[in-house]
Amino acid sequence: MKPILTLGLLVCLLTGNLLANDQKHPNIVVFLADDQGWGDVSHNGNTNLHTPNIDSLVKEGVRFNHFYVGTVCAPTRAAFLTGRYHARTGTTGVSKGEERFNSDEFTVAQAFKAAGYATGAFGKWHNGTQYPNHPNAKGFDEYYGFTSGHWGHYFSPMLDHNGTFVKGEGYITDDLTSKAIAFIDQQVKRNKPFFTYLPYCTPHSPMQVPDEYWDRFSDKKLKMHHRDPEKEQSDHLRAALAMCENVDWNVGRVLKKLNELGIEDETIVLYFSDNGPNGFRWNGDMKGKKGSLDEGGVRSPFVIRWTGHIPAGRQVNQVAGAIDLLPTLTDLAGIKRPEPKPIDGVSLKPLIMGDAKSWPDRLIFSSLRQRVSVRTDQYRLSEKGQLYDMTQDPGQRKDIAGERPEVTQKLKQAVKDWKSSVWPHGYPNESRPFLIGYGGAKSTQLPARDAISHGEIKRSSRHPNCSFFYNWTSPQDSITWDAEVDQAGTYEAIIYYTCPADDVGSTVELSFKDSRLTGKITEAHDPPLVGAEQDRAQRSESLVKDFQPLVLGNIQLPKGTGELTLRAIEIPGKQVMDFRLLILNRID
Repeated sequence: MKPILTLGLLVCLLTGNLLANDQKHPNIVVFLADDQGWGDVSHNGNTNLHTPNIDSLVKEGVRFNHFYVGTVCAPTRAAFLTGRYHARTGTTGVSKGEERFNSDEFTVAQAFKAAGYATGAFGKWHNGTQYPNHPNAKGFDEYYGFTSGHWGHYFSPMLDHNGTFVKGEGYITDDLTSKAIAFIDQQVKRNKPFFTYLPYCTPHSPMQVPDEYWDRFSDKKLKMHHRDPEKEQSDHLRAALAMCENVDWNVGRVLKKLNELGIEDETIVLYFSDNGPNGFRWNGDMKGKKGSLDEGGVRSPFVIRWTGHIPAGRQVNQVAGAIDLLPTLTDLAGIKRPEPKPIDGVSLKPLIMGDAKSWPDRLIFSSLRQRVSVRTDQYRLSEKGQLYDMTQDPGQRKDIAGERPEVTQKLKQAVKDWKSSVWPHGYPNESRPFLIGYGGAKSTQLPARDAISHGEIKRSSRHPNCSFFYNWTSPQDSITWDAEVDQAGTYEAIIYYTCPADDVGSTVELSFKDSRLTGKITEAHDPPLVGAEQDRAQRSESLVKDFQPLVLGNIQLPKGTGELTLRAIEIPGKQVMDFRLLILNRID
């Protein structure tokens, strides 16, 4: 009897393992494009470009035809990560700290990490640089990319790897994808489910793309154009299309890796963008582009695939948005969804599976600061109170507010109620200090982006995100940060600077409350500005340089809020330095 019992036990164990495998949590891969409009994919009808890999997700998955995101970058990321309207999270803009969500927000990455997933993000974060907003502090075990709103150079730039600066390897979108693929491969070998977030930074400017892609479009005759074709800027448009095709190629690389690893049917893949197109180009006759609260500014392509588990080729016409992705992914994956704060999104699983016997006519709100628009399945109320029937007039050409006063009033009241819910004490205008040493963080980055210059110091671009300070020529000039030291202690101060040989020798002082540190620029470092030679269209962002770190020394920082100041005491040459970044490393 013993052999029979042993065989029976073996069968039970094998059966149990099979059941466990059937019930294990799926992997997640999230692609988020940057400034790619609804019309910048071929499956939405644009014949100017070809996006076969993204299109394959449509054939094999579920496509949402009316999916809404923010009007600019950081708000969409905040909504996706938290499941909450970005306005609730404290995210009000794209730079100078406005891109940060509040320190107590809970993210989708934290939910999946708590469920035992390996979590990795590879790309443009854009929801804060300092702890507790750095990706490593918000649920991601692995981070590789940049935390700013845009980057000034896309070929082997300086990038953040888990809080340490490294040099990128080749074209940024290709590099981010390679790192994500390596992460996926590693987790499969570890037999660990993974949550992989790929927030690309293209086709956001600067308009840089490898020759292979640019050459496809530099002289191509384009057949489809913006509704106001005279507004198109040819080089910018062509570069954007080329960058979209590069994004598609990289999506294909990940899909191929999932297939090679044999985990295609164990992995949920979704793709969307963060706002409307960053220029005038074909976008399905919709009104508006990036920055606009009209349809063209906030409608994004969205597709989700889970091979063998959700219907292939299904289309959903009900409105949905980035706020819905956290509850949808946790629902599909079957993991718990702790919610320290109430979320605004709902699980789209019934729509995805085709199980929704009834689905309410939802209101999806789009906002930027105090401007608000609202979308239903049929109507859009604009920020100015205009009403459009989007089923009959998708281009928003006829205001019917006068013809449908009852609908107009209902939606105006909905906007009023939403504002009261989001800003119960009125629109917040207070500034939030940048946190140093938060929660025991060992390193805090304080870039020029987050600083204020005084005197004659100039910023290298009107866009702060990837800028640096120059024209620092007087002891009366200074650079300051509104700062809060969360953990008192001794910090090593490191600056990233450039300085020509003739100007070496300035003594600078870093101060906070009664603490002071002086250091000297002792080494010349004068690299050229780069980026222009790779640009396919005129840029408005700053050009960049290879800034070098210099250890100023140690400073004792007391706990509290105040002004962190960098100024020069002695300037033997014509200038102090060009300044890019201050890092404070806690050493006790």
